[in-house]
Amino acid sequence: MPADPAPNAFYAQSGGVTAVINASAAGVINTAALFPEKIGQVYAGQNGILGALREELIDISRESEASIQGLMTTPSGAFGSCRYKLKGIDENRAEYERLIEVFKAHNIRYFFYNGGGDSADTCQKVSEIGERLGFPLQAIHVPKTIDNDLPFTDNCPGFGSVAKYVALSTREAAFDIASMCATSTKVFILEVMGRHAGWIAGAAGLASRSEAEAPHIILFPEIAFEEERFLAKVKETVEKFGFCVIVASEGTQTADGQLLSGSTSRDAFGHVQLGGLAPKLANIIKQAHGYKYHWAVADYLQRAARHIASQTDLEQAYSLGEAAVNLAMAGKNALMPTIVRVSDEPYEWKVGTAPLDEVANQEKMMPRSFFSDDGYGITEEARRYFQPLIMGEAYPNYQDGLPHYVTLDRHLAPKKLPPDNRW
Repeated sequence: MPADPAPNAFYAQSGGVTAVINASAAGVINTAALFPEKIGQVYAGQNGILGALREELIDISRESEASIQGLMTTPSGAFGSCRYKLKGIDENRAEYERLIEVFKAHNIRYFFYNGGGDSADTCQKVSEIGERLGFPLQAIHVPKTIDNDLPFTDNCPGFGSVAKYVALSTREAAFDIASMCATSTKVFILEVMGRHAGWIAGAAGLASRSEAEAPHIILFPEIAFEEERFLAKVKETVEKFGFCVIVASEGTQTADGQLLSGSTSRDAFGHVQLGGLAPKLANIIKQAHGYKYHWAVADYLQRAARHIASQTDLEQAYSLGEAAVNLAMAGKNALMPTIVRVSDEPYEWKVGTAPLDEVANQEKMMPRSFFSDDGYGITEEARRYFQPLIMGEAYPNYQDGLPHYVTLDRHLAPKKLPPDNRW
């Protein structure tokens, strides 16, 4: 009798994308190919977990080798990402029954979910449902988040490239402001991402090598915003250096937890939509001091900036995709591969693991020892942490003066189930 076919694997991307998330995808795909006796096909969910619910499975075997290799230097989510939070199995059993139905139809026994804290929660739930519904699955979370706030890992793939972009942009903008401040703009504000944790804003501190260099003020979610003290610092900086550059985390808040940039709308994960902090700060400064200002919002630019990605970040993103498959091949379930820092100088790291039930829905804040005494800058300890993560330039290939990025064909595998329009 012919042997049963090897079970298949499902990979998907979730949440906000990064400059190197596709490198993790390449790590999963290339490593899975090394185990033909254990993994048959690798399917990718079109638009994250929704691809499984809708039975929209991208047949990766139909993509060219050049396209898979091109994932290493292409930003954003090549397979499509989503913000979709699975409810608890007892709240919406139909979702889980649908997942198992799709996985059974396509002989999928391995689940690799590439995302942040909310995605770890999804992966943890999937790791449990197979056993409860009589269809064993091995679920491994592949970490990524520019926010750098996942616990148990020294840093998160995606963060190093954002850190590099923000530090670089801060330094370049500061040169512009410094050259014009005698007769023009005296204050520049760069708003960066970071809902509860100030890792991205903190990385901007690498742009400064002395008190006179920007950023002169960094605003963190972890440090309560005090308007009078802030305005005094701005005035002192302008009078001393002729200009003031501020990097502000979108999650900046007052001591009572009031977000300066909050709104009433929420995303699919239930998070308050943030934005608008930079113009608000600019108006506060204008009213108090009358300084001419400019502001910018890094927004998607910071997380899509593959043209200046960190080599360290790229290597770590690929390695954790690779590690996820190796964990599954070793029979592991409900784990997340992590980055373990061995030393700062020389920078060395290795792969570790963390249990998903301890990772899901948890956030890692910057430690107090990373903030300067006045709360407006970073310490040398923080510099030692950030510096290795932005090292190396992983340039993509250029064509006609622009980076050459790949677009996948995304051929869908034939559906095997009746249509289901609930998702």
